Amino acid sequence: MARLEGKVAFITGAARGQGRSHAVRLAQEGADIIAVDVSRQVETVPYPTATAEDLAETVRQVEALDRRIIATEADIRDLGALTAAVDAGVAELGRLDIVLANAGISTPASSLEMDEETWQTMIDINLTGQWKTIKAAVPHIIAGGRGGSVVITSSLAAIYANPGTAHYGAAKAGLVMMAKILAKELAPQSIRVNTIHPTTVNTGMILNDATYRLFRPDLENPTRADFEEAARTLNKLPIPAVEVEDISNAVLYLVSDDGRYVTGTTHVVDAGGQL
Repeated sequence: MARLEGKVAFITGAARGQGRSHAVRLAQEGADIIAVDVSRQVETVPYPTATAEDLAETVRQVEALDRRIIATEADIRDLGALTAAVDAGVAELGRLDIVLANAGISTPASSLEMDEETWQTMIDINLTGQWKTIKAAVPHIIAGGRGGSVVITSSLAAIYANPGTAHYGAAKAGLVMMAKILAKELAPQSIRVNTIHPTTVNTGMILNDATYRLFRPDLENPTRADFEEAARTLNKLPIPAVEVEDISNAVLYLVSDDGRYVTGTTHVVDAGGQL
């Protein structure tokens, strides 16, 4: 039997990248999906953010696996929109067991040179938006009375300091303590809460000029090959980045019965980057 047969997962940032990969991987294991993502460009972000067409492709891939999916365009900064999306999904699919607070952005900038909007947008999405996701969704897991699992996407940046990422690192580190507190608060309801910490992942959030410049400030116009050269020095295993499937397989472990007694942990998938 599939490891998530009969269960329902709520996933933010599901239109592409890690979020889409998580939706497909969990669907492969029998889960139905409630998916949300933005459909307009997010201010301050130096690469294209998700579109309605991206979210529609996630729907297509999940439905191709004969699983149900309810997809809604919503910004995780909007608690009302998140609540409406998850409420509608639960009304249609009948339950909620898993929450993946995955949506996030990257806006590399020097600590003292970034403007206030860049800082605030990062905190609003990568930290406060995760809390809003949990606030909107976890009450449905509690109401079900069957227990469940929450996985919050943090980063190696919560553990390993890199110049140009103070706002990103602060948000991702904040998620760690939030998750540990939630793990204690929700344990009596048999709800497990963990953070996952990827190194560089081959997604559009990483594979763009702004990230290339972050990794190669010594070059005027660094290429992907230049970025990969620097990224190999971050990861101790001889790779520049992991694939989305690597993170999805780790998420599957955390949300399935394979990880049934794992809670309050920082689950690192970093190719040795923290060493």
